[in-house]
Amino acid sequence: MSTRHHLTAVALTLATLGSLTACSGSDDEPSIVVTTNILGDVVHSLVGDHAAVTVLMKPNSDPHSFGISAKEAGAMEDADLIIGNGLGLEEGLSANLDNARSEGVRVLEVGEHIDPLEYASGGSAGAPDPHFWTDPARMVAAVDVITSALGEEIGDDLAEAIEPSAASYRRQLEDLDADIEEIAEAIPAENRKLVTNHHVFGYFANRFDFEVIGAVLPSGTTLASPSAADLEELARTVEDAGVPTIFADSSQPQKLAEALSDEVDLDVEVTPLFSESLTEADGEAGTYIDMQRTNAQAIADGLVPR
Repeated sequence: MSTRHHLTAVALTLATLGSLTACSGSDDEPSIVVTTNILGDVVHSLVGDHAAVTVLMKPNSDPHSFGISAKEAGAMEDADLIIGNGLGLEEGLSANLDNARSEGVRVLEVGEHIDPLEYASGGSAGAPDPHFWTDPARMVAAVDVITSALGEEIGDDLAEAIEPSAASYRRQLEDLDADIEEIAEAIPAENRKLVTNHHVFGYFANRFDFEVIGAVLPSGTTLASPSAADLEELARTVEDAGVPTIFADSSQPQKLAEALSDEVDLDVEVTPLFSESLTEADGEAGTYIDMQRTNAQAIADGLVPR
């Protein structure tokens, strides 16, 4: 064989091997990036092993303030689909999301598609409330939005493959909704009054007939700061309503809630809730469904008369 023919054969062999590697490697696996660990758990429950899912927000983090690495930012720009909460929740990711969009990546902001509520009071009054996951019924709608986007962006094959898991997960969410409704109904109507670390339970209150009478941070974000006058006003509200428990987010320091408790001339407890982040997998809120059940029971324990 001539030198020229030998080189041609080698080139063809290398090209064939390269083609086989591209077809058999992970490049063909759909890549989905999810911003929050709550939605990450939902997406994992839907797609299983049918796609590679990267969740940016670590357990026990604050969705309003967490950041990401350069590698994770690159994964966003290479993704087939980014699934985010939206409605201003991921305050630290806005530039990364804009960069991904500029690279042609679709960003699905789920909150925009589930009939969002507005904050009723506080510094965020009138703005869309991003904390829709506290209402399990809206999470059923979120599953429909996500599965539709997966079909549109990745293909009908994936949509068909995950249809059984999507149907199963919807049923689990419907059962969760019914369970929480039963837990809520055990709380006398006059006791369904919530004081929280910040305005995070508006959807829960709307779904299960609670009243949010105030928040230690008078805003929809944990990045806000209360004034002495805010704390004084809330202390009087708590006293007038006779609220026995203040609920603080588990991922945030409870100093402000405890300071408010000290201001109130009543025996007021401070109870942590897993309101904005999942725990590690083996924790009390390792999944979205576990988180919701744990929170509902903690709210009932804090508000049912002893």
